[in-house]
This record gives sequence, C-alpha cells and structure tokens, in this order.
Amino acid sequence: MSQAPGAQPSRPSVYHERQRLELCAVHALNNVLQQQLFSQEAADEICKRLAPDSRLNPHRSLLGTGNYDVNVIMAALQGLGLATVWWDRRRPLSQLALPQVLGLILNLPSPMSLGLLSLPLRRRHWVALRQVDGVYYNLDSKLRAPEALGGEDGVRAFLAGALAQGLCEVLLVVTKEVEEKGCWLRTD
Repeated sequence: MSQAPGAQPSRPSVYHERQRLELCAVHALNNVLQQQLFSQEAADEICKRLAPDSRLNPHRSLLGTGNYDVNVIMAALQGLGLATVWWDRRRPLSQLALPQVLGLILNLPSPMSLGLLSLPLRRRHWVALRQVDGVYYNLDSKLRAPEALGGEDGVRAFLAGALAQGLCEVLLVVTKEVEEKGCWLRTD
C-alpha cells in the first residue's frame, strides 16, 4: 500500500502512562513493558510480600500514595519471569549491549514544587526507556507524550547526560537467559 504524496508515515503506537500521585514506579514498569500490567494495588501487594510483618512498610510511602522502592520494581519484573541488572556507572556505555536489553528504568533526582513554588528538596523519580519499532523513547511519566531519542546513539547520549548529572541509577530489564549469560554486556 503506498502513501499519498506528502503524507507523513504513521508513528508506531507507543504505550505511555502519565504521572499520578507518587506512582512513577508503577508507570515506569508499565511503560517499559508497553502495557498496563501493574496497578497501585498490585504494587502494594508486592510491598506486603516483601515486608509481611512490618507495620510501616519500608518499600513505599507512609502516606500510601506510592513512592515505591527498587525492591518492588525488581519483584514485579521477577514475577513476570524477567530479570534486572544494575548498570555499573564506571563502565563505558559502549559496553552496553542494547539489543539484548528489553528496556531500562532510571532512578533520577527530581525537584519538588508546590504549584509554582520550587522547593529546595529533591525526591527520586523512576523513568522508563524502551525501544519501539527501532526507535528508543523516553517514557518519563512526567512528560506529556513519549520523547523519541532515536537509535542506539540517541539512547546512549541520553544515558550519558543522565549519568553525568550524578545520583542517577540505571536498571536494565532483561530476560532471565540474558541475565544468566551476561550478554547484556559487550566484551569486544
């Protein structure tokens, strides 16, 4: 089927959840998986499994609004048969074997504000990066829409910028087989 002259090629459908409450971990999970598989209730259940005897659960906000820690993300992905690997920031990004990685979840410092008033506090924010139809996207739930990063060079440049700011952690989402073989890392 050919397109009419001057018609724009259709963009791939990219799943992107927007920020609600402090549910960025839930949004990052769903965005990296490209479908809604997790909810606040599911994340809260994971928290209960991780700390069954805890009155104040250490894996989420005391207010019950989210703010889940990495243990919840890792348990959620393990429940789907996936694995996670922390990226060692001392390694050059050229060693990251992106074709072997399903997606990336970054933990970044995020400024706090009350309306237009910016506060001198920083919270942590989970952000997903994922390739869809050959293009990598920043699927930050605080963005109005997915942000195209381009190919491997684009995502590496984005990661380099995030890591250069410091306090950025990168979690690779991979299959169990890729984790076991260590093939998320280039050895050449």
